[in-house]
Amino acid sequence: MKYLIVLFASLTMFSPLFLTGIRRYTGQKARRALGANIASFFACLILAAVLGFGGSASAAGESAAAAAGGIAEGLKYIGAALAVGLSGIGGGIAVAAAASSALGAISENEKAFGKALIFVGLAEGVALYGLIVALLLLFA
Repeated sequence: MKYLIVLFASLTMFSPLFLTGIRRYTGQKARRALGANIASFFACLILAAVLGFGGSASAAGESAAAAAGGIAEGLKYIGAALAVGLSGIGGGIAVAAAASSALGAISENEKAFGKALIFVGLAEGVALYGLIVALLLLFA
């Protein structure tokens, strides 16, 4: 089972390279590659959850409290990863929109530099808040 998880994780990790190569030769849009990457991520997540919750013969002898602590510990790490990942994606989208608008405003009026810098900093703060939430989940 461990080899199956490693094989599936490596295929998930290298699938963007294969999809990029296929897209260059066929001319397909990037939307299909993104959809395939998202689908393979969730498939890997579900596979890891099923195999992780299934347990093994050595885990059957452990007490129920220790098993519940293991699941809680794993869910804590998943929550921290989701907090950092999703806030990073949201912060990236917000910075992309705010920075391009700020550059346009600065090119028209140089006095708008201070306000534009504040808006870009606020957009980047979203990612920092996600990191702080993840640190609180891990260490509190």
